[in-house]
Amino acid sequence: MAAGPTIVCMDLEGVLVPEIWIGVAERTGIPELRRTTRDEPDYNKLMRYRLDILDAKGIRIDTIQEVIAGMSPLPGAAEYLDWVRSRTQLIILSDTFAQFAGPLMRKLGWPTLFCHDLEIAADGRISGWTLRMPDQKRAAVDAFRALNFRTIAIGDSYNDTAMLGAADQGVLFHPSDAVRRDFPQFPVTDTHAEIRTHVERFLAG
Repeated sequence: MAAGPTIVCMDLEGVLVPEIWIGVAERTGIPELRRTTRDEPDYNKLMRYRLDILDAKGIRIDTIQEVIAGMSPLPGAAEYLDWVRSRTQLIILSDTFAQFAGPLMRKLGWPTLFCHDLEIAADGRISGWTLRMPDQKRAAVDAFRALNFRTIAIGDSYNDTAMLGAADQGVLFHPSDAVRRDFPQFPVTDTHAEIRTHVERFLAG
């Protein structure tokens, strides 16, 4: 194994678990909520769009939490995480929210998660959101590298590409055609077994 500590940085939705907002769209019958960072790279614009729809339809936090409680990790994701964590450090860097993540983190064995927070009104309305900091995924990878960690980052969407570019190695997981086209510099994987191959090579390199 190469000298020096390593960290594997993973996105969450679309890589380890299904897209939460797509699940909400299917449960509520609101197809407009299927829009994700695969489609809209401006995260603040995407969140404002989502919350406006929730307000118009009267959807509260309890409905979304019910959807999340019924979700499961993607096939092979939990086993993949167990494998990585037996060999090196792993951090999940996500643009999800702490109020969403608990049930999914439990099913994944409680890996470390850096994410954002929602603002919830007394009536359960989601009134806003607080980002940890702008471009927090890239900033986290930059900080790990400043601490002399070698980093490999895996993500699927536009909002992951800055993180992938900041890492020593970036890998896309089952990206949309648009992301694949716009970021040809990153290798593409479609299964957790393929991700594991890239991580194995990185750890050995």
